[in-house]
Amino acid sequence: MNYSMGTRIQFMNRIALAVAVGLFFVCTGCQSVYNSTMENVFGYEKRELLRKAVTALQEDQQEAQKEFKDAMTRLKELYGFEGGALESVYNKLRRSTEDCEAESKDVGKRIENMEDIAHSMFNEWEKEIQQFNNPAFAESSRRQLRDTKERYAQLSESVRASEQSMKPVLSQLKDQVLFLKHNLNAASIGSLKNEAATIQTQIEQLIVRMNASIAEADAFIKTLPK
Repeated sequence: MNYSMGTRIQFMNRIALAVAVGLFFVCTGCQSVYNSTMENVFGYEKRELLRKAVTALQEDQQEAQKEFKDAMTRLKELYGFEGGALESVYNKLRRSTEDCEAESKDVGKRIENMEDIAHSMFNEWEKEIQQFNNPAFAESSRRQLRDTKERYAQLSESVRASEQSMKPVLSQLKDQVLFLKHNLNAASIGSLKNEAATIQTQIEQLIVRMNASIAEADAFIKTLPK
């Protein structure tokens, strides 16, 4: 398909503006203004913004999973220590714990953004139902809204539970790192082995919850109209 020079320039300008807007709001962290800009300037529907938000949340959950798995690996390395550079092994656990904390915060922000978009979408949907003149159309839309709300409630509950499950694990990891910072020797490591085993079990349970949450997000995305 051939486009005029003017059309191509307009298209390129829109892309450039989209990139600029995206970079600006990623840097400033003003996600709600970014969402509004994408909807009003670039014509994104709220359901498409919600789809993008849920997908982004999935990706951050997957990243968080990787970091918690890495922390479990570092714990095993530390408590299986048999000689060598003890501080190097400790530093790996410390950095891994810091990465877990960062990813946990990112997941929390993604959930808040998803909740804001969903709330806005449902409010708009309810208002638009009032605009129908045909009662059958209104009732059909009302049923679809009710079903979507129910599926979203399941998703919201699942991701919130997953997020909450990160907190006690992260707290214990940070305690272990802080204790070892003050007591980095073989005797201290030996004294913490039982607690380390408990943390490993909690991380395994966390990963199971996160897998369920990611699957729930997948299921919800498939129900959204394209």
